[in-house]
Amino acid sequence: MSVIDNFESWKDFLGDRLNEAQSNGISNQAISELAYDIGDYLSTEIQAKNDQEQILRDLWNAADAKEQHAIANIMVKLVQNEASK
Repeated sequence: MSVIDNFESWKDFLGDRLNEAQSNGISNQAISELAYDIGDYLSTEIQAKNDQEQILRDLWNAADAKEQHAIANIMVKLVQNEASK
């Protein structure tokens, strides 16, 4: 099973990668840009595997670049909040 098959697995995977990036001294700005690049890639190259991913894809595709950056930052914040629980 791929990490993108299940939204909870996807969030856990993102949280782990976020922790690794922060541990390696990657700046929040760089993390934000990477999250944007990943969101853009997923929206164009990967089929949604579940309802949550489809909603995110629809939101991403309806948004302009500034709004897409906001969505990416919210996803980063979501996985940070999940990790701190």
